[in-house]
Amino acid sequence: MAGTSSKKRKRPGPKNHVTRSNPQKPRVSRDPARPSKASARDWIAAARLRTLPLAITPVLIGTGAAMLVVDEFHWVIALFCLIVAAALQIGVNYANDYSDGIRGTDDHRVGPARLTASRKAEPRTVLLVAMGFFAIAALAGLAITIRTQQWWFIAVGAACIVAAWFYTGGKRPYGYYGLGEVFVFVFFGLVATLGTTWVQALSLPQEAWFGAVAAGLLACAVLLANNLRDIDQDRAAGKRTLTVLIGRTATRWLFTLFVLVPFVIAVLLALFYPIAWLTLLALLGALPAILIVWTYRDPRELVVALGVTSLTSVAYGAFLFWAFVG
Repeated sequence: MAGTSSKKRKRPGPKNHVTRSNPQKPRVSRDPARPSKASARDWIAAARLRTLPLAITPVLIGTGAAMLVVDEFHWVIALFCLIVAAALQIGVNYANDYSDGIRGTDDHRVGPARLTASRKAEPRTVLLVAMGFFAIAALAGLAITIRTQQWWFIAVGAACIVAAWFYTGGKRPYGYYGLGEVFVFVFFGLVATLGTTWVQALSLPQEAWFGAVAAGLLACAVLLANNLRDIDQDRAAGKRTLTVLIGRTATRWLFTLFVLVPFVIAVLLALFYPIAWLTLLALLGALPAILIVWTYRDPRELVVALGVTSLTSVAYGAFLFWAFVG
């Protein structure tokens, strides 16, 4: 038709169709979904059972060393030593969950989510659970003290609980200043092993000292694997672990040293206790852990190295126990 333009006219879109937003600013829902409450599985995961073998190892070695002196198995005392060690291990894991969670250290955690940081559990509830396990350790330790009449052990137990809390708790937690490995070596190596030997034998043979050093080094190796996994997040959060201070390469060398030195100790002990040669079988777990630490691409792979090193520790302790009692 004449007078009509051949060009098609564009229909205007709906007025409300165009939105203006800042692409640099993330859009947050007005009604964000709240995390579900923690399940029994979440609570068990927060106990970090991968680290529990570290509580068993010093009790095995310490008990074996005690039997070199008394030639008798005090199984009740040994059982209560295990309760003390395990309760402290779980207690410190929950205490770390609480303390790191309220500080925001775990907000961008690589490993399994924590209860406090994920908001699946109230911080106060996590704290009460941690205190509950510390109380279990204290009661078991008190029972040992009454049975052995070694009353100065009360001070040792109190020091263990205080050290466990201030690892990440308080205003100046020493775990944030590169001293975590010192705590682990002293309390989960020397104190746990030598304490187990003393309450059963009232003596500390040199075998107990060698075993205590080995147990402490393997426990430190587990902590190094954990901190290597979280190095970037810890650095960003201001948590100056030993790994953050010395870097990845030095941490790898230190991890390797901590894992292999216990086997050197085992070889020395095998000269007097031939069954100790069997501890070298634990290298079947130790060597893959070292390989993972040196070659990992994804930090989550270090969770496997952590677990394998922990199992290596308890296997080492079991073989050394057998060597001493056999």
